[in-house]
Amino acid sequence: MEIASAVQTERYWKYALGLALFTIFYNLLEGLVSAFFGVSDEALTLFGFGVDSFIEVLSGVGILAMVLRIWRNPETPRSRFERTALRVTGTAFYLLVIGLAITAIHNLVVGHKPETTWPGVIISLLSIATMSALVAAKRHVGQALDSAPILADANCTLVCIWMSVVLLISSAVYALTGFGFVDALGALGLIWFSYREGREAFEKAAGMQECHCD
Repeated sequence: MEIASAVQTERYWKYALGLALFTIFYNLLEGLVSAFFGVSDEALTLFGFGVDSFIEVLSGVGILAMVLRIWRNPETPRSRFERTALRVTGTAFYLLVIGLAITAIHNLVVGHKPETTWPGVIISLLSIATMSALVAAKRHVGQALDSAPILADANCTLVCIWMSVVLLISSAVYALTGFGFVDALGALGLIWFSYREGREAFEKAAGMQECHCD
């Protein structure tokens, strides 16, 4: 039984590693596509969502390092690289908050409207489906390994789902009604989530062991 348990544990750690790698590459692709359509269609919420995906790549690299460290040396403390990655991620989120806030306020003042938001509808639906499956997979692995950090990472992935919901609502409302302000309002929703993620990144870097995402 011990041998079988060890083999199964090894398999789950490989699964966790695969999930971390998938998170990085998916967010990279999502960021490229979202940013491209956000710029070409002048859709602020979609562009901000794309930038957030790039930041999630930075966060994913830190998670990947964490998985490798825990897998190989479960009792070792957080590495300097992990703390640095968290601080870089937190700073990037705060910069995104500032950039989105300035642009959203400007768009509200001048009454700017995007050309179209249908790409945002499609991208957000794909993201909600993908991230929901990713949360379920991370929770399954985290429970199998009794790993609080992996379970915390699964909870943090929920933030990506809520950001996708914000993108979906703002994109769909504009596409169906033409209400111009909804794009900027959607960006304000992304600002709240981005600030929250940036704050939590710095908290974890300061020594918190679990992410307090709801």
